[in-house]
Amino acid sequence: MNTLKPVSGQPMDRVDGPAKVTGQARYAAEYPTPDLLHGSVVSSTIARGRVRHIDCEAALRLPGVVAVLHHQNRPKLAGEDEQYEDADSADGSPFRPLYNDRVLYSGQPLALVVADNLELARHAGTLVRIEYETDAHQTDLLAGQAHPAPAELPKPRGDFQQAYDAAKIRVDATYSTPIEHHNPMEPHASTVIYHPGGNLEVHDKTQGTQNCRDYLHSVFGLPKEKLRVFAAYVGGAFGSGLRPQYQLPLAVMAALQLQRSVRVTLTRQQMFTFGYRPRTVQQLRLAADAQGKLQAIHHAATGQTSRFEDFTEHVVEWSGMLYQCDNVALDYRLVPLDVYTPLDMRAPGAALGLIGLECAMDELAVELGMDPVELRRHNFAESNGNEGKPYSSKALLDCYSQGAERFGWAARNPQPRSMREGHELIGWGMAGGVWEAMQMKASARARLDAHGQLVVSSATTDIGTGTYTVMTQIAADAMGMAPGEVTFLLGDSALPTAPLQGGSFTVSSVGSAVRQACEVLRGKLLMAARSCYPELAGHPAEDMVISGGELHAGRRRYPLGEILPRSGLEAKVVCEPDARRDGYATATHSAVFVEVRVDEELGTVRLGRVVSAIAAGRVINPKMARSQILGGVVWGVSMALHEETLIDHELGRYMNHNLAEYHIPVQADFADIDVLFVDEPDEIVNALGSKGVGEIGIVGVPAAVANAVYHATGKRMREFPLTIDRVLG
Repeated sequence: MNTLKPVSGQPMDRVDGPAKVTGQARYAAEYPTPDLLHGSVVSSTIARGRVRHIDCEAALRLPGVVAVLHHQNRPKLAGEDEQYEDADSADGSPFRPLYNDRVLYSGQPLALVVADNLELARHAGTLVRIEYETDAHQTDLLAGQAHPAPAELPKPRGDFQQAYDAAKIRVDATYSTPIEHHNPMEPHASTVIYHPGGNLEVHDKTQGTQNCRDYLHSVFGLPKEKLRVFAAYVGGAFGSGLRPQYQLPLAVMAALQLQRSVRVTLTRQQMFTFGYRPRTVQQLRLAADAQGKLQAIHHAATGQTSRFEDFTEHVVEWSGMLYQCDNVALDYRLVPLDVYTPLDMRAPGAALGLIGLECAMDELAVELGMDPVELRRHNFAESNGNEGKPYSSKALLDCYSQGAERFGWAARNPQPRSMREGHELIGWGMAGGVWEAMQMKASARARLDAHGQLVVSSATTDIGTGTYTVMTQIAADAMGMAPGEVTFLLGDSALPTAPLQGGSFTVSSVGSAVRQACEVLRGKLLMAARSCYPELAGHPAEDMVISGGELHAGRRRYPLGEILPRSGLEAKVVCEPDARRDGYATATHSAVFVEVRVDEELGTVRLGRVVSAIAAGRVINPKMARSQILGGVVWGVSMALHEETLIDHELGRYMNHNLAEYHIPVQADFADIDVLFVDEPDEIVNALGSKGVGEIGIVGVPAAVANAVYHATGKRMREFPLTIDRVLG
C-alpha cells in the first residue's frame, strides 16, 4: 500500500520564507523598469473648503520635474459615483482623487508631482503653493449630529426595557474607543509599468488584484484586457488594502498622461490620510437575575464616518449572538464629519464591539459577586440568537476550561487589589471572543504536467498570513502529492476569480476551491491511467500516489509521460458554499486570559502573560495559525494600552501621524503569550472543516486587558486606551 502522510494539520514552514529572508520577494514599490518616473503627493492642509489656485511654477522649473498633475490638468475620469465603487465600498459617494476643487478632509491629495527620482519629486512638492477658500469644519465625534447607520441590524427580540426594569442586577456603562490607523510595515505604493499600446502592468499593495483592476477599468474607461494588476507579496495590510487607495489612480493618471512608467509611494505620514478604525462611543446596559442569568441586553454604538460615505461595520451584533438572552435591543448610529471614510481594520466591528460587551460582562460579574468565567458559562448560547440558528460547532466551553486551566485561573483572588508583588499590583482578567466564519465564492485552476509538477492558481493575495503555504498543503493532500512538487500562484488579476483577502475567509473560500480543483484533476488523471493500464481498474484510488513524475500504485510505477497528453491535464472549478450551511450559524470563538502588573505610583501597566484559547474548526497549519493569534494578541494589547490617533479639532488635522508618536507596542512590552487550539470538528462549515484565524486572535483581548487592570487597581476605566494619565487620574 502506498501511503503519503497528510500535510494539512501539520506545522509546515512557509514556502515563501526563503524568498522573503533573502530579499528575492519584490513588493509593490520594488519592481524595476527602464525610465521609471516617481510621483509625490501634495496633500491638503485644511479640513474643508475649496482650492482657489495651485501654483506649480517653482516646482516645474526644477530640472528633472516632468509634470504636476491636479484637478485642472489631469486625464479624463469617470463622472458617476457608481464608477468609483469597489468591492468594499461604503454607502454614499466614493472619494474621487483630483476630481475637482473641493477639499473634503485634511491630508486629501490635491496634486501629484512627477519627477525623475523620488527625492526630487518630494522636494518639488514642497514648492507647490495652494491657495484655499476655507469653510468651517467639524472633526469631533462628540460634537456632531448622529443619524441611523444603514446597517441591517437584527430585529429586537423580547422586551428589553421591561426585562431591564424588572431585573435585580443591572449594569449601565459607556465605553469610548479612539481612532486607530493600520500602519502596516509596508507603506502603500503602486508601480504602473506602461507598455506600448497603452497596456498597463500594475504592481499594487492590495488585498484584491481583481478589485483594483475593476476599479481602474471603471474609473478610466480602460479595457480590462489592457490592465493586469499584481500583488505577489504584501507587507501587511490588515484591511488597509481592501479598497484601492488613492496612490493607485494617481499613478495610473500620470502613466496615461505621460505615456511613461510611474511609481507613487506614500510617506508614513500619508498613511494617515485614508481609512482607519473609527472612533466609537458605546453604551451597554445588561441585566441579570440573582443567579447570573442574563435577562436583558442593550448595546448602542455611535461611530464616525465621512460626509461623503456612510461607513458601517458590525459593532453591536455580537451582543446578540455570544450569549443566551431573550430580550435584546441593538442600535448603531453614525456621525458625519470632515474626515476621510473609515475602513475595515482587523476584525472590523468585533474588535470594538467586544470591548463594550466583555467589559460590561466583567462589571456584571462584579455586581453579582460571581466569577467572570462562570458568568459566561452560565449564559452559554447553543444557537445564534440574531439568526435563530444553531451553531455548526461551538467549542467555547472548551476554550473557557482549557484556557483557565492553562492560565491557572483557579488561584485568582476575586477581590480587586488583593494580588501584589513588590511595588506592582497584579491583575487577572478574561474575556470571550467571537467572529463569523464565512465562505465566499471562489475559483481555482490546477494543472499537472508530464514531469509531475502541479501548478495551482487563484487570484487571491497573501498579506503575510501564509496563503502560499496553506494552499500548497491543501493542494498536495487533495492531489496525493508531496508539497515540494506543488507550486501555488496568486496575486495576479489574470488568474481565476477570488474574493478580497479579508474577514478570515480565504482558507474556507479559496482553499475549498483549490481542494475541489485538485480532486477533479486527480480524477481525470486516474481515469486516464486506468484507460492506459487496465490493471489499475480495481486498484483503490486512495492508495495511488503521485511522486517523481510517476503514478505509484502498490509496487508498480507508471510514468506520467505515458498517461498524460503532451500538454498535461488541467481542471478549473468555481466553488460556492454548500447548501448545508444554510441551516446553521458558523463562527469562531475564543477565551482570553491576561495578567497585568500595574505600578500604582508611575501609572504604568506591564503585561505579564496571556493565554488565548481558540476554537476555529480544523487548523490547516498550526505554526502559522499560532503566529496569526500571536499577532492578534499583540494588536489587542496595543488597542487596550497604546494606540490612539489624536486630532486637533481646531485644525481638523491628525497630530501624531508618524511612528514616533503613534504608540504601538514593541517586543519589550510582552512576556509570554500562550496559544492553544481546542479540538472542534465541523463537517458543516466547509469540506475542509476550517473556520479561519485571522480575526479571532484580536477580539476580546482589549477587554481582557482592561478587566485585568480593574482587578489589579479596583479602578474601572472605560475610555481607551488605558494610558498612564488615565491610570493615575
